[in-house]
Formats: sequence, C-alpha cells, structure tokens
Amino acid sequence: DLDADRSKLAGLLGRDPTDNELAGCLMYPKVFMDFEKHLETYGDVSVLPTSVFFYGMRPGEEMTVTMPGGYQVVVRYLTAADANAEGTRRLFFEINGQPSSVRVPDRSLASADRVRERADDSNPRHVAAPMPGLIAMVKVSVGTTVKQGDTLMTIEAMKMETAITAERDGKVARIVAPVGSQVDAKDLLIELE
Repeated sequence: DLDADRSKLAGLLGRDPTDNELAGCLMYPKVFMDFEKHLETYGDVSVLPTSVFFYGMRPGEEMTVTMPGGYQVVVRYLTAADANAEGTRRLFFEINGQPSSVRVPDRSLASADRVRERADDSNPRHVAAPMPGLIAMVKVSVGTTVKQGDTLMTIEAMKMETAITAERDGKVARIVAPVGSQVDAKDLLIELE
C-alpha cells in the first residue's frame, strides 16, 4: 500500500516525503537511507560547483555560498597545512575576508597506509574478491565447515550484491575481510583449512 509506505518514510524522515523521495526509497531503500545520512552530515552539496564537489577548491579560488536564511558569503580557500600524526590537516580560508580555519581528517593518508592482504591464485585455500566492493554480509565464522558451493559472504558493488561461494569443501580458518571492509579485486577474503 503506497499510503502506508509514505507514512513509514515520513516517520523515518520526520517530514512528509516528496513523490521522488518515496520512489527512490521504494526502489533503492539502502541507497536512499545512506544518502539521507549524507545530507544530515554534509547538507545539500548539490549547490556546489561540480569541480569543487569532486576535486575541492584550489588555493586562491573563491565561491559564493548561500546560507540558510538566504544571505550569501564569499569563501576563499587559501591553503592546507601538512598532516599531523593523527592524520588530520588544518585548512585555511577566508569568509567574507575574515580569516578562518578548520581541522579535517585526511582520508588519502588512511587509504595509503592501509595494506590489504592479497590472495595467492596458486593456493586453493584462499578465497579472493572477484571485484572491488564492500563486504555486506559474512555468513560463516572461524571453524565453520563448508561444502563446495556454500555461500561464504556477499560483496556489494554498484548497488548490486554478489555471493562469494566456496570453491571446495573445507573449514574456515580465517576471515580476513569482515563486514564493512572495502576490498579490491584479488584481495584475500577468507582462508580455508
């Protein structure tokens, strides 16, 4: 019942959803709710110029931002400090000519430091990721006995989930990629005994 779905979504959002929001939630509920969390955290980023959204501002670049209430401010990006030991940087900018700064996490450092274990193609005990994605579900635990064809976990990529199955009988010795892990193709997911 569409009215029941609309009421349920209104309860989740705390307001009446638009027809487009209802359709989006019905077709892609997880993606829709992830986007709503993104909006809560970052606000409406659709107002940013495309280059700023994807690449950030270059030193000296300015943009005008309309704030809640309708007034506009001019933001001019100046520079970024080097990353500190905690993996954050201080960004320096001006708002309507007044100096300001903010400390932000440097996500590029976190991804560069993290090294994932790779599967060995010649080792039949290794279960490798067939593609890049996010581990959505792990259906086994260490010590679980599996048969060829049993689903071990699912990987989510481009809004689709793919089952990772055992290619042989065995027992789970190690789970290398738990739920929520971002993996690349050929990363080691599970090792069997």
